[in-house]
Amino acid sequence: MKLKRIHHIAIICSNYEVSKCFYTEVLGLTIQQEVYREERQSYKLDLAVDGLYQIELFSFPDPPARVSRPEAAGLRHLAFEVDSVEQSVEHLSLHGVVTEPIRVDEFTGKKFTFFSDPDGLPIEMYEV
Repeated sequence: MKLKRIHHIAIICSNYEVSKCFYTEVLGLTIQQEVYREERQSYKLDLAVDGLYQIELFSFPDPPARVSRPEAAGLRHLAFEVDSVEQSVEHLSLHGVVTEPIRVDEFTGKKFTFFSDPDGLPIEMYEV
């Protein structure tokens, strides 16, 4: 088997309109396709990062809560590459998103910070 790359990441949100606004208007992801699946009472929103399809945002009726603390077992966080962490923090602040203090990766010397999506999913901005 030869894996080529990650195809997409699926995120289930508790409030579709709030999360759709967060991922498209705050983070700037672009909508590639949006469908409503009547039989599942579920939206599926395909989102692109810098023109590349990478995230599926789903809604389902009454999804169960999931532990999302950074050190919980399972998926730790979602990370985005950015040119400037400082500019990203400034942009997020304008939209009312609170970030952790900017840190520096001890191995790479690169800046990064964390914040959360509307459902508490940890998201990292990593400067490249």
